[in-house]
Amino acid sequence: MQGKGVVKFFAIVLALVCLYQLSFTWVAHKVEDNAKTYAKGDTTKEKAYLDSIATQPVYPILKHDYQYVKQKEIALGLDLEGGMSITMQISLSELVKKLSNDNTDVYFNQAIAQANKDIIGQTDYITIFVNDYEKINPEGKLAAIFSTKDNQDRIKFNATNSEVETYLKDQAATKVKQSFTVLQTRVDQFGVTNPNIQLTGADRILIELPGEKDPDRVRKLLSGTAKMEFYQTYDNSQAFGVLQNLNGIIAAENKAATKTDTSKTAAKTAATNPAATKTAAPKADSTKGALSLLSKVQKSGLKDSSSLKSKTQANDQASLFSVLQPMVYRDQQGQPQYAPGPVVGHAEVKDTAKVNAYLRSPQVKAAVPASMKFLWGVKPIEKTKTFELYAVKLIGADNSAALSGDVITDAFNDVDQKGNPEVRMLMNSNGADKWNTITTEACADPKNHQSIAIVLDDKVYSAPRVDNPIPGGSSSISGNFTTQEAQDLANVLKAGRLPAPAHIVDEQVVGPSLGKDAVNAGLMSNIVGLLVVMVFMIAYYNRAGTVAVVAVLINIFFLMGVLASIGAVLTMPGVAGIVLTFGISVDANVLIYERVREELALGKSLRIAVSDGFKHALSSILDSNISTFLTGLILYVFGTGTIQGFAITLMIGIITSLFCSLLISRLIFEYMIDKGWDIKFSNPWSSHTFKNANYAFVKNRFKYYIFSGSFILLGAISMVTQGFNYGVDFVGGRSYVIRFDDKNVDVESVRKIVDKAFGSGNEVKTFGTKISVTTKYLINDNDADAKVKDALIKAMDSTPQTHITAKNIVSSQKVSPTIAVGLKKSAALTVLFAIIIISGYIFIRFRKWQFSLGAMVATAHDALMVLSFFSIFKDVLPFSLDIDQSFIAAILTVIGYSINDTVVVFDRIREFLNLHHAKTDDPKTVINDAINNTLSRTIITALTVLMILLVLFIFGGDVIRGFSFALLIGVCFGTYSSICVATPVIIDFGKKDLR
Repeated sequence: MQGKGVVKFFAIVLALVCLYQLSFTWVAHKVEDNAKTYAKGDTTKEKAYLDSIATQPVYPILKHDYQYVKQKEIALGLDLEGGMSITMQISLSELVKKLSNDNTDVYFNQAIAQANKDIIGQTDYITIFVNDYEKINPEGKLAAIFSTKDNQDRIKFNATNSEVETYLKDQAATKVKQSFTVLQTRVDQFGVTNPNIQLTGADRILIELPGEKDPDRVRKLLSGTAKMEFYQTYDNSQAFGVLQNLNGIIAAENKAATKTDTSKTAAKTAATNPAATKTAAPKADSTKGALSLLSKVQKSGLKDSSSLKSKTQANDQASLFSVLQPMVYRDQQGQPQYAPGPVVGHAEVKDTAKVNAYLRSPQVKAAVPASMKFLWGVKPIEKTKTFELYAVKLIGADNSAALSGDVITDAFNDVDQKGNPEVRMLMNSNGADKWNTITTEACADPKNHQSIAIVLDDKVYSAPRVDNPIPGGSSSISGNFTTQEAQDLANVLKAGRLPAPAHIVDEQVVGPSLGKDAVNAGLMSNIVGLLVVMVFMIAYYNRAGTVAVVAVLINIFFLMGVLASIGAVLTMPGVAGIVLTFGISVDANVLIYERVREELALGKSLRIAVSDGFKHALSSILDSNISTFLTGLILYVFGTGTIQGFAITLMIGIITSLFCSLLISRLIFEYMIDKGWDIKFSNPWSSHTFKNANYAFVKNRFKYYIFSGSFILLGAISMVTQGFNYGVDFVGGRSYVIRFDDKNVDVESVRKIVDKAFGSGNEVKTFGTKISVTTKYLINDNDADAKVKDALIKAMDSTPQTHITAKNIVSSQKVSPTIAVGLKKSAALTVLFAIIIISGYIFIRFRKWQFSLGAMVATAHDALMVLSFFSIFKDVLPFSLDIDQSFIAAILTVIGYSINDTVVVFDRIREFLNLHHAKTDDPKTVINDAINNTLSRTIITALTVLMILLVLFIFGGDVIRGFSFALLIGVCFGTYSSICVATPVIIDFGKKDLR
């Protein structure tokens, strides 16, 4: 083997990198275990403990803090940790109306209504709207509708419809980006670990919040309309006196409360133990933190977690300045100095809630001037968990902001004369006049120019100091911006200009109990799957099997390390991808071992046989794995959420398994050979398995045609007559998974109750040991989530056996009908696209269209066979056979596996045709011999994968039972088609070309 040194070096480096990346997960879990031990079941104390050490070093030697370690650990998806997933759709139809100033033109409004119908299953709303308008009013000019007073600088009255369409698309893209920025900021407020927000289409935004337990709060915060405002500000020196007064009020209140509690405790102690020693309550030092050094902000937090237990320290902290560091310091003469600007204090994120509680108390609110308001900055100070508190000025009789954001006509990021990023904004005439007044007042004191706070949803995004009055409404905002930050601020500034609402069109809530079940099921399926692989490989391939087992273990280690290093989120389908990786790893080893056995049978020495075995198996291994990788790539590009998680795991697993099977295994074998070890590639019982196989596959091909055709025809009839069990993401509606306390509840009882409450058209089925209820009741009402859930709980109360509470609903999902139709169409196109792409790859590799056609027919055959099975047996089997997004992932995986298997057979056929010179030999005989020659590998690989999938089906849990079953039967059909369908197609369509 050439380049052994390079391979060893790379393997060692990769191992060290993976070990380092995985260590973050181990350290994070250790810290969290310590928190649980400390809290003794008190979740509030556990969270306080973790917050207190967020910026404290917890990683040995390298001294990474817990916050950094937590960000680097392997993140769990919603189905493993519980939480909430939401897809929000920006209403482009309402945006179009707004840009027209709600024009009343009849043709315009008809086009809007028609576009709202035509968009179902499509993605480009603006193009559809323009096309519908031109159909309804062929002579109509959109410029007459959109060339309003606010838009006339962008749209001229004589602009063509094409120019208007370009303008609308630009505004739509801007609105989506702006909404993304606003939602991203709101997501940061939830405080969940590893939130995920991403654009998933032209107008859709996916938001995942692992661990979030308050769905109503999420819906309210995400669906609210963005409120953009500009505030004049107070200088820190002006606000400090107010804060100091508030600190004294809070300290006095807490001191009084402490005395009361102490008196009650002393009285109770005296009653039960008169001899008890009396202890005076410690005093709260209300001025201790008043003039703290600014540098302490960076060092705030608990240095010793045991201090949480100290009552004395807890009482000392009972003041505002114990949780809020004021922006005041002492100079060398000991005189107080005030930091300039509107920032009046800093607080750790763990203390912001306490500061808010203090500021909301009636006594404190009464002491705050009516014209003063405190607002937090939107983001923490860089590389800390510390937030800034601003003092803003309320004006007018209604004590409001100086200016609202709806006066902004445009905003964009730019660069100043020195090349630094800045933001420029333009205002309408009304806004320009007010802006001139505000900025003039800010410069009234020439020695102390004030700042203007830019506020969205009561969070300060920026507070630039005003250098000069700004007439005309055109302003530039400069600061220590990065280009991305400038773009984000520009998007925020435009939030008031394009108020297109964002609607929740897809929602999923997974309870922590279901997530815990999924974690346990995932661990069990991985452990059992690994044991199955180990036992089988050693039993079948003897000592060589142990090499395969070592390679599989190293492969899993590398796979997990790479997943951790790229920040991938591990989902239950991702766990399935890991289990499937076992099969991929084994497949490469089986190909190599079968080739080595052939070389040994020719009388070659062990060293040469191993070398030739690796060499001759390389082509098949690469072709089969590349085709499967293409499947994973298609899944990743077209899939969302958990499907993407599965695709990432599958693709990384393919790469790591190739490295381990082709290089690591080779190094181990050469080491064993150099040491003179006796390496056997079979046991006595397995040494002659399929060795002299001579089955008439080619001769019986018409029987296979009849079987497959009949089954697919029967499936087609079933699809037309009884259809499928569609999952909620393909039909729309709300779905609830319920765990009943009474284990004897049957599906029919629940179905009758649900139909009585919600009407007909509901679906009730078993979900493992639980029951799933799907209904379209009030599905078009976006605000009816709580109403439907309450109605379901109330309906279940009709009998004692079916009684439930909100805690019994372990997961829920909502999908709008428009999203469901789009997903169906997207799924069909994805499968079709996968078949075409993979068939194209086969054509490139084998240079004959018959091979490509055979691969295309076989993959289409497998998809139709699985679909037929799911339709024919949809109400027969004791578990649900749902057609949903996970099923599509299973179909594409089956296609990838089928191509993997087919390529191996094709590769051997090509080799035999070249070796036996098909011009003189009968091609049918040569091809049949090639199939029989590779039969051992085909069956062994299929058996291994089937055993692994059977483990996944049994131990993988309810969440992926339908998914794993689709894979299970798909692998059976895929193995069958690679031999009995793909190859016959080559023969029947290539009778002349093969000679």
